[in-house]
Amino acid sequence: MTKRGRCLCGKIGWEYDGEVAWACYCHCDDCRRNCAAPVVAWLGVPAKNFRWLGEAPNMLESSKGVRRYFCRTCGSPMGFEADHYPGGMHLYAASLEDPTEFEPTFHVNYQSKLPWLQMNDDLPKYEGTLLHAPGELGIYESE
Repeated sequence: MTKRGRCLCGKIGWEYDGEVAWACYCHCDDCRRNCAAPVVAWLGVPAKNFRWLGEAPNMLESSKGVRRYFCRTCGSPMGFEADHYPGGMHLYAASLEDPTEFEPTFHVNYQSKLPWLQMNDDLPKYEGTLLHAPGELGIYESE
């Protein structure tokens, strides 16, 4: 199954084949500031199943080994790759063509949740990053 997403102006799109590796909410300050949002919904896919469509995105190395992709025209954040998540592409769930299909399964960086944000779900809430979540949530299958 192929899923697609795009930026606000439509000049940059993306697609991936297969299933997502994980789907979550992130409450960290970096994600919030990058999107000017109180929480960010993410899905992770193996990079080998991912492709950019249309124009190539701009890239900002927001810290060593962390690459954030965005549209140069409309400014929409598009994706995130990091050396500490080898083999994976993280995509903004709200940029899906049909974001109603997104089903988050956990929260990360929950200790950073803004006190005025009310989220009344029963999903697991992890204090650390995806790397510190139980199991292999932050690991992508090797080639």
